[in-house]
This record gives sequence, structure tokens and C-alpha cells, in this order.
Amino acid sequence: MDASDPCLPLLTGPPVIRAEGVNFYYGEGEARFQVLFDIGLEVAPGQLVVMTGPSGSGKTTLLTLVGALRSLQEGRIEVLGHDISKLDRAGLVRVRRDIGFIFQLHNLFEALSAYENVKMALQLGGKLSAAEMRERGVAILERLGLGDRISHKPRALSGGQRQRVAIARALANRPRLVLADEPTAALDQDSTRNVIRMFKELTVEDGTAILMVTHDHRIIELADRLVHMVDGRVVSDVVLNDALRICEFLKGIDAFKALTPTELTHVAERMAKRHYMPGEVVIREGESGHELFLISEGEVKVERSDHEVARLGPGDFFGELALLSGDPRNATVSAVNPVETYVLGEADFHAAIGASANFRDQLRRVYFLRH
Repeated sequence: MDASDPCLPLLTGPPVIRAEGVNFYYGEGEARFQVLFDIGLEVAPGQLVVMTGPSGSGKTTLLTLVGALRSLQEGRIEVLGHDISKLDRAGLVRVRRDIGFIFQLHNLFEALSAYENVKMALQLGGKLSAAEMRERGVAILERLGLGDRISHKPRALSGGQRQRVAIARALANRPRLVLADEPTAALDQDSTRNVIRMFKELTVEDGTAILMVTHDHRIIELADRLVHMVDGRVVSDVVLNDALRICEFLKGIDAFKALTPTELTHVAERMAKRHYMPGEVVIREGESGHELFLISEGEVKVERSDHEVARLGPGDFFGELALLSGDPRNATVSAVNPVETYVLGEADFHAAIGASANFRDQLRRVYFLRH
């Protein structure tokens, strides 16, 4: 990366991660093959950086090298200001204490309860009393929906519950760096939403840097940068503005998959972000409709004649009925909890359906299912 590139964000401090010329190989002799090629990457404090790419592109290998879980072969990696190739075992342990690891293999201690697994991470931090550790450990498990599983051992937990314990353990010390590999893959929608909020709180409140492998559009939509890897190389490193975040979010929604990349970008550039607080009305039954709403975070309830008929969450959209039919709104929609939406105005909506027959057909299909 060129630090003079005007598209890159200004660093608010020394990079949390700096990788230069990193090459990595598996195997020996004739079976030796290269999986990383001349990787260069910097991650600033407070950045949420998402790595994407096909299976086998080297994403997880790079995460393990940054986390000093694998020995560096060629190149240089600095983590939290330390050249990890020059650290002895004790030095590596000290650096790892400031890193939260979330990998698909949870590596929980089977003989310990959910709380005891989290407590071990808090003990390594060495900064809290026993009472403070108990308070923080229980609080983070409760926040992740595990309040009734605190004393359960891993074998008594589902796969998603074990993943949430692993996330609690990684985040309990509020580390300076989080390395995560598909952290939400085994989680339901509510658990994913809680985890995403916790990630954003760490980046905003503590300046934690997060380097994550994921294909979850709910996380990509909140990322500061999107790093794409193919065949062991970084092929793109994009600083996401709101339009790019919206575009990535739209790609995961069936109706919008009908749009070409150019059409999708055109729609994303014309969407505005809008927030609603719990109880706030988004649209009201009987009023004229001039906007389409897409939920990126939170939940809304849909009411007709004061009777609740549905609840909608991230990835759902509403408001298309009045725009397609010209009739007044047929329902009132209000926020159940803090809600973030992307809003598309009437003129841009009609331009989008005019440009794509497939998009128009998808929206009409939803219209007839709901009408």
C-alpha cells in the first residue's frame, strides 16, 4: 500500500499490523508449494478489515501468521509494534495476550464450564480481581445469550453456543487486535447481530483493530476495508464508503441479485442511511408511499389496523407495495429496537426497475406474496 494514496484512511496511530513481502510455503522438497505471494498489508487502530476470497486463497494462513500461531518463513510482520520473527517464546506470549482469536475450531477446554473458559482468558490479562473477572465474564456470556449456559461444559452446548463461548473468551479482555475466521458462520440471526455490535463497539470505543475472514454480508456492510485474496495474492484492497458498503450488503439479498454489477452500484449510490429509535414509526398506514426501505440492522414490526402481522429484520425490505401500485401504504411499520435502514427514493426506485426487468419481476413476486 502507498501511504500517500488519498483513498486510504489516515492512521490514528502506528499500524496494529504491518506485513511486508510475506511468502509462505507448505510441504517439503518436490511437494513444496507456495500459498502466499508477496503479501503487503497494514491495519490501523480502530479498523475493521474483512478479507474475502475463494477457499484456498490463503486467508486463514495469513491470519495464523499475523497471530504468531505459525512461524514466518519469508518477509516481515509487525504486530502491535513488535517484529514477531524476532520474539522469543515469552515475547510471543506477551503479544498474544493483546490479541483475541476466533477460529472455526473453538479449542475450548472440555473439562471447563463456559464461564471457566472465559475466565482463563481474563486471568491471562492479569489486571482484574476475582470479583471483577466474575462480573465481566458473566456479563459477556449473558450478552451473547448464554446466561443459562454459564456452568455448562462444551459437550453440553450446541455448535453455535460453543462458538459464542469462544467469541466471549476472545473479546473478554477487550484486546487491541482481534483475528477472526468466519466468526458468525454457526450463529443464528440474533446472535450474529449481537456479535457485530460488539465488534463495532471495540473498534469505536477502544480502538481495537479487527482482521476477519468472512462472507457474512452483515459484517462486510460494516467493514472499513475489504481485502480480496485470490491464489495467495491480495488482488484488491478497497476502503469502503457508504455506497460500497450498501452495494456489498445488497449482493446478499435475493431480489437485488437480479441487478447487474453496474445497476447494483447505481442503486447503492442513491440510497441514504437512516436510523430509527425503538417505537419510532417508519411508515404509516394510509399515507402516500415515496420510498423503499431496506433493513441493515435491527428489527421492525408491521401492523395493519393496529394488529401486528409480521416482523422484519436485516436483509428484509418494505415500502415497495405503494411504489409499485400507487396505492397508499397498507401497513404501519415501526422500530422494535434501534434500526438502521437504507432508503431509496421513488424516482430512483422506478429508474432501477425500468433498467432491469429481472429486478422488476422479483419485486412484483414479493408484492403478490404480500398483497
